[in-house]
Amino acid sequence: MIHILLLDDHAVVRTGYRRLIDAEADMRVVAEAATADEACAALRRQPVNVAVVDLSLQLGSGMEAISRLLARQPDLAILVFTMHQHAGYARQAFRAGAQGYLTKHADPNDMLAALRKVAQGRRVLSPDMAELLANDSLEADAAISRLTPREFDILRLAVAGEPPARIAEQLHLSAKTVLNYLSAIRQKLEVHNDIGLMQLALRHGLVAAPGA
Repeated sequence: MIHILLLDDHAVVRTGYRRLIDAEADMRVVAEAATADEACAALRRQPVNVAVVDLSLQLGSGMEAISRLLARQPDLAILVFTMHQHAGYARQAFRAGAQGYLTKHADPNDMLAALRKVAQGRRVLSPDMAELLANDSLEADAAISRLTPREFDILRLAVAGEPPARIAEQLHLSAKTVLNYLSAIRQKLEVHNDIGLMQLALRHGLVAAPGA
């Protein structure tokens, strides 16, 4: 039996996938969480084999959640299940320790197959993401790929309009540390101001273009 934790801040999404998963004979949802804190607490209460993690959480970060969950249980398999259909997100999720990356465009049967594969220790990538990664530009490899998962997370939140104090709160850092990270990110990406960061983020799909 595969014991599964669902980490998603949308209760409707969790309910839908709990019904899908619990209908299978070989897997069961044993815990649900809306935040990384709740997910970590759930690991203390019962055994879990696979955590399904959304990257966009209202109270925190999915990337941060992956790191915290693996710090608590290193053998936990992480399957990212997200709306972010971009190579940069997938690359950073795998760097953070995920074993699978599935977009919310995937067929429900793809979710079930992915759960079984990551539970067996196999890496999984949804077909749409496999094509994006295969066709990813050299420019993306030279720029966004320079960032660590933590730097990527801070950049993502910053270009989404979150102030440093709010980013610090979400990632359990000090505001000064976030500002230091942003300075290091600009150096790595060879941009000199927030406008440059926003332009790069638009090119690489970290933020939607106006009117998109």
